[in-house]
Amino acid sequence: MVAFISTIVILVLLIAPVFPYAKRRPEGTPLTWGEAMVGATYVFFVFFWAYAVVPHQWLTYADAELGWRSDLVWIGPKGTLLTWFPIDIPAVVARDVIATLIYVVGLGFNIWIWAWWQNRSQRETKPVPVSTYGRPLVKKA
Repeated sequence: MVAFISTIVILVLLIAPVFPYAKRRPEGTPLTWGEAMVGATYVFFVFFWAYAVVPHQWLTYADAELGWRSDLVWIGPKGTLLTWFPIDIPAVVARDVIATLIYVVGLGFNIWIWAWWQNRSQRETKPVPVSTYGRPLVKKA
């Protein structure tokens, strides 16, 4: 349990700096080769953590501590729930469905954060009042 929760906390801590960095870096600023390599390495590590380490820790937790193995049948004639159901459904199915949901949530968040990054300059800003000549109006103090 501790390892699984720790991997989720580390994943959140890895993603958190992206938002302040996006506010600080203007859109369209050219990247240097070094910045591109550091960014690519960082994103690869976050992907590795989200798609490899977190699901692995979930499967380890479900197998070891929860005991959701193939010999534990929940639904079906040999199970503890819904014994009238004709097909045996072991606890491994729930374990694997949750692992799949971890991937689906990760992919959905991945798509959302890339779209958010690409549209960061199109956020709501207060329009500056302009004169008839197109110059911004400045209030005199």
